[in-house]
Amino acid sequence: MLFHLDFSVEYSAQMTQNDLFTIWAEEANVALGAKASGVVVDLWKAVGERRVIVIVKVESMEMLDQILLDLPIMKTMGQHVHVKVTALRTYEGFAEDVKSRLA
Repeated sequence: MLFHLDFSVEYSAQMTQNDLFTIWAEEANVALGAKASGVVVDLWKAVGERRVIVIVKVESMEMLDQILLDLPIMKTMGQHVHVKVTALRTYEGFAEDVKSRLA
């Protein structure tokens, strides 16, 4: 299953930017490890925003939920992280579906 994840990261007034970067550096190591393992298809950091966009390939919605709950940034400051999740289907599958409906 493919999912589009759109992370928006805020931080409290009690945190310094350096505190955020320390957590984000740990998160980056985990994210790049997940990319190397194939769970993360690819990921991008939006320029000028505390926003990360990720495409993941997982076996189930439950697996994705477990992964999200276990992310370092979620464990440390999850109340300041918002994730929009969108299920994706391949365009090839969609195109075949549309064509079959014309027959």
